[in-house]
Formats: sequence, structure tokens, C-alpha cells
Amino acid sequence: MIDRVKWCKIDHQTTQLQTRGARVSPIYLLNITGQDRVGLTRDIFAVIGDLDVRILDIGQSVIHNQVSQGMMLQLPDGPEHQQILEQLQAQASALHLKVNISPVDIQDYQHWVGQQGADRYTLTLLTREVSAEEIARVTQAMVEHDLNIHDIARLSGRLPVDQPISNEVKSCVEFSLQGRPKDIAAMRASFLKIASELDVDIAIQEDNAFRRSRRLVCFDMDSTLIDAEVIDELARHAGVGAEVAAITDQAMRGELDFRQSFIRRMSLLKGLSETVLEQVAAELPIMEGAECLIKNLKAYGFKTAILSGGFTYFGKHLQQRFGIDHVYANQLEIVDGQLTGRVIEPVVDGARKAELLYELARLEGVDAQQTIAVGDGANDLPMLSAAGLGIAFRAKPLVREAAKQSMSTHGLDSILYLLGYKDKDILR
Repeated sequence: MIDRVKWCKIDHQTTQLQTRGARVSPIYLLNITGQDRVGLTRDIFAVIGDLDVRILDIGQSVIHNQVSQGMMLQLPDGPEHQQILEQLQAQASALHLKVNISPVDIQDYQHWVGQQGADRYTLTLLTREVSAEEIARVTQAMVEHDLNIHDIARLSGRLPVDQPISNEVKSCVEFSLQGRPKDIAAMRASFLKIASELDVDIAIQEDNAFRRSRRLVCFDMDSTLIDAEVIDELARHAGVGAEVAAITDQAMRGELDFRQSFIRRMSLLKGLSETVLEQVAAELPIMEGAECLIKNLKAYGFKTAILSGGFTYFGKHLQQRFGIDHVYANQLEIVDGQLTGRVIEPVVDGARKAELLYELARLEGVDAQQTIAVGDGANDLPMLSAAGLGIAFRAKPLVREAAKQSMSTHGLDSILYLLGYKDKDILR
């Protein structure tokens, strides 16, 4: 039954606005709560549908079979609007609902309508299990950067209460925000700091038409699609693993120019038998979530590409395995069955990756803002910057700080959450 219904007779002089000689009819906000069931909204509107009302806004959410529905109604100007409120009250009571009916000041409503042009953002919080501390820290940062929450949605599935927290558990909450932050860079830095301190992933994107129409996804290969650096694996077979690994680490941290470090590493592989390539390819460890991500991207019509400073031989191996559309990497030079320690020009470095992303966007007929790039190293930064959505995946600190988005706590398939997909949409 109704516990409490708030509605009141109001002075039309305070709730109506004279606009070019026309009177504006009164507006009321209804908040309805109670036990959800099939047909509930139909039953509510069975009464409203027979009334002379205008629906200005409506929204609903359900948590654990409890419905919360809100609607903003404009009622006819005149004494009959009080009778309409009484009918709404009676219908709610008959449906065993609680309802709060309150008048809305016309000027407040006009101000609210005027906020439709405010910037919109989508913030995605990805963690093992959402905690009160995480929500508190994230929402505090929102306030500090003049962002107001418009909607909150859970993208991950419901967790059983008896399921222990483990590395397999994923929880994701999406916040729709409105506002105009004074300093975008400072805002991103705030969320990055929180993510690092709480060991969670936080991505904040401008919510525009491009975010909802991404079409091309470009991946780095080594330490992104595969959980290894191929050149290190080849070096291990050549007996120069330690030397090459040290140079690789320096390059990934941005301490060495990619091209120079690449030439130095390649020279150490001179004389390695090409038969080793097949063996290394067969043993490549696939990155957590890579197979699931690509399976879903293909199912939902995305084009995919590998843009790698690694080697074409291994990119083609992954292309065959996963059905990737495009592969651009470095071509090993092989003479008499042995690696020469060189690659065939041009070398795919950071600048070339960005160029290739633009070329592929033109080839696929999409805007650069409709592209996604995923990588982990300093040589991926030009590509991440060029893409509409650039994601530093399990990257070094320098790369995480420079990229707009960063993910470190879960597998590649979690990128689907950044695209707005829910667990129920994801093919496993």
C-alpha cells in the first residue's frame, strides 16, 4: 500500500510562466517505487493514457525486483489538474506502489532543458568486486572536476554471494556523466592516480557519436595479443636472450629509440635457422582475453588489424588462427635458410604504426575517430594518440601516463566494457 503520497495544491502564479502571452501548463515530477512485475508500467499508463497529460521525461531502473520509475508530466492548465493528481494517487495505491508527486518550477525546468548541450562523458570502473571505497574515491573525483552523474549501469553479470573473489571475477560499472571539467588533463590524471592506488581500471571517454560507432581495431602484437616478445624468444633460441631482453626493456620504457634498438637486437640474431620460426610460432602464449575479444569484434562487425614492430611471420600465424583482417609488421630477411640479422625495409616503428592506422581507416571507409588502438610500448604511443580510442594495455608507467586510457587488471576482453557491451552481450 502507499506509505506516503506527496502532492499539493499550488499557486499557479508561482508555477506558470508568461511566455509571449501564452500560459505554460503546470509540471509535476512523479517518483514511483515498489515491487516490480510484468505489466506494471502498462497498468500505470492505463490511467495516464486516458488523461490529458504531456510526458516530458521518463526513466526506470530495477534492482532486485524493486522498481524505481520517474516521469515528468505537464498537466492541462486549469482546475482539472488536481483531479488528475488524485487519479494518479488512487492508481498507485491500487497497484501497491509508493509515489511521490511534486510540482516543478517552470524556470527550473527551462534551466534543466538548457543543460542538454553540456559535455557528456562515460566513465567505466573495472575491478574484481566493486567496493564502497572505490565508488567513494571515483565519485569524489567527479565532484572535484564538475561532473554530475546522469546514469549508473552495471555491465558485468551479478555475482553470487558465495563466490570467492579471484582473478576470474570481474565487476564493471558504467557512469554516464554531464559537465564541463576545467582541466581535462588534470581530470584524467586524477582518475589514473585513483586507479593505480586502488589497483582498478578507470576509463573516461567523451560520450559522442564516434564512441558508439567504432569500426576498426588495431593491435600491437608482442605483449598485447601475445603474452611474450617474439624477438626475445628468438634470441633465447640463438643463445643471446639476456642481451636482447635488456635492449627490449629499454625500448619499451622509452629509454632507447625504437629503430636503433631494433637494429641492435636484430644483429644479434644473425645466423639463426629459419626452422626456429615455426617452433616459436607454435608455442606463442596468447594474451588473456584475446581470443574472446577478437571473436566478439568479428561477430559485431568490427575490422581488425595487427600493426606490429615484431615480425610478419608471427602476425600471419595469428591472422590464420583468429581471422584478423590486416597484418603489417617487419619482414625478416632470410638467406640460405638463416636469418641475416636484418629486416626488409621499411621498418614498422611508432610513426609507421600511426600512418598505417590512418591508411586502414581510409581503406575501410571510416573516420579516424572510429578507430581503436591497443598497445603496451612507447613505440605504440603515436598509434594510441592517432586512434579515436587509444588503450595502453598492461603498459609501462611512461606509456600509461601518456595514453588517454589504460587497462592493467584484467584481460583484453575487458575492452568490450569500454565499448558499452554487457556480459549478456559477450560471446564466450
